[in-house]
Amino acid sequence: MFISFHSIHISLFTQPQIILLKEGTDTSQGKPQLVSNINACTVVADTVRTTLGPRGMDKLIHDEKGNTTISNDGATIMKLLDIVHPAAKILVDIAKSQDSEVGDGTTTVVLFAGEFLKEAKPFVEDGVHPQNLIRSYRTACNLAMNKIKELSVSIEGKSTEEKKSLLAKCAATTLSSKLIGGEKDFFANMVVDAVMAIGNDDRLNLIGMKKVPGGTMRDSFLVNGVAFKKTFSYAGFEQQPKKFLNPKLLLLNVELELKSEKENAEIRLSDPLQYQSIVDAEWNIIYDKLDKCVQSGAKIILSRLAIGDLGTQYFADRDIFCAGRVSEEDLKRVAAATGGTVQTSVNNIIDEVLGSCEVFEERQVGNERFNIFSGCPSGQTATIVLRGGADQFIEEAERSLHDAIMIVRRALKNSTVVAGGGAIDMEISRFLRQHARTIAGKSQLFINSYAKALEVIPRQLCDNAGFDATDVLNKLRQKHALPSGEGANYGVDINTGGIADSFANFVWEPSVVKLNAINAATEAACLILSVDETVKNPKSESAQGEAAAGAMGRGRGGPAFRGRGRGMRRR
Repeated sequence: MFISFHSIHISLFTQPQIILLKEGTDTSQGKPQLVSNINACTVVADTVRTTLGPRGMDKLIHDEKGNTTISNDGATIMKLLDIVHPAAKILVDIAKSQDSEVGDGTTTVVLFAGEFLKEAKPFVEDGVHPQNLIRSYRTACNLAMNKIKELSVSIEGKSTEEKKSLLAKCAATTLSSKLIGGEKDFFANMVVDAVMAIGNDDRLNLIGMKKVPGGTMRDSFLVNGVAFKKTFSYAGFEQQPKKFLNPKLLLLNVELELKSEKENAEIRLSDPLQYQSIVDAEWNIIYDKLDKCVQSGAKIILSRLAIGDLGTQYFADRDIFCAGRVSEEDLKRVAAATGGTVQTSVNNIIDEVLGSCEVFEERQVGNERFNIFSGCPSGQTATIVLRGGADQFIEEAERSLHDAIMIVRRALKNSTVVAGGGAIDMEISRFLRQHARTIAGKSQLFINSYAKALEVIPRQLCDNAGFDATDVLNKLRQKHALPSGEGANYGVDINTGGIADSFANFVWEPSVVKLNAINAATEAACLILSVDETVKNPKSESAQGEAAAGAMGRGRGGPAFRGRGRGMRRR
């Protein structure tokens, strides 16, 4: 029997197509898909690249609501960038986790992840299996972590004064890369005092931040206690005393004002004179409440709910200070500081529930009046009042101080520090290069590329400061390669454009920052390398809106964030 080749050819290619996925589903797979994801992550890393270090630039982000944010905090920028590329979103997540876990090093972690992927890209294009890369990266990560622990210096066992100055140096290192870097010593001491004030308590909200536009940064001050803006007040408020020494405080969650009945109540009276007794009953209730507050012996009465004009006048006549509508957060902090307990009823108030402080005063700060409680017995709280010109500037100062507070808390808890300024990165890089030489096989190349990626920090510090990165890196490599190991703490000297001993210059950071950053970045890089196919559901595409879908260029990981590669298409 004779069958022509032509008929075989037709029968092979006219088989019915098997359609597994819904029409419009976009599947990209294979090497181009992986390269595209790497490209997208590199673009995200390039966005925050210039914000690294003391000479880093700031980003001005304008969102759809018209709000303007100026920041060089990696996590803030990543949150505000509306990234839709699925692989690039992983970098946003690691920046957020670094921020919540450690507080600083958010730009570092994004840069590391971007650089690890960049170094892996040529290997992927040459046909290396991603799992080989992942295995080597994980090995290198473990080696790097152990080396950091080995190089870290403990600040445990020092006296309180020594510890304070060491922590202030860690805070100053963090603040040097922020907008308020010019006043880093002033703010570093303030941050250390605030963290020391709350002791071992983990709740960050015990350190309050109040922003008052106007004045200069140096007008900012720390209250060893609680400060909050004067609340809405009624007539009679000005007659109240504005300063007390060793007063008792009563904290309430009770309304002290006459309320008209919400429900339509119907009362039938047989005698018009009875009406007066009903009105009197209402007044008696409020007077009874006010009287019980006065009898408690408290000189300051704060309430979460309103204190009406009647109450305000009543307290003013008896030389008592009152404030209603105090925010819940402030009331909780007053309770923590003064040792008082918030009461939901004015009945049977005993001395144990009253708080106390050494000094209470109302002070003018800029255009605002502040109620300030200082010298509190439990001392478990502090308030930083920030001053400055523009609103955006004060917002950024608040974010910067948040980072510094987190760093000081972490340094207190973990109490080990490493040299900053790219010193630790160069030392780990040298160590990994040396280790790679002892390994036979391909993984030697992969660990070498991981080591090269770690050099991104000193290189970027130089680029951002306008120095010749190649020249500085060569000096650093030479210094770190000294057999005696004396160059291990050498990093970039931002002031001169040369190299200097970071440890001797007090450029320190808690080792937990680096450990977390390298670990998170390696995990993210391995996760992206392990993805070999993206399936895009048509439903989710329409949900993102036509605009987003249109902007997601069909490019192969093009220059936009929304670039998306397309490998072999399956149907």
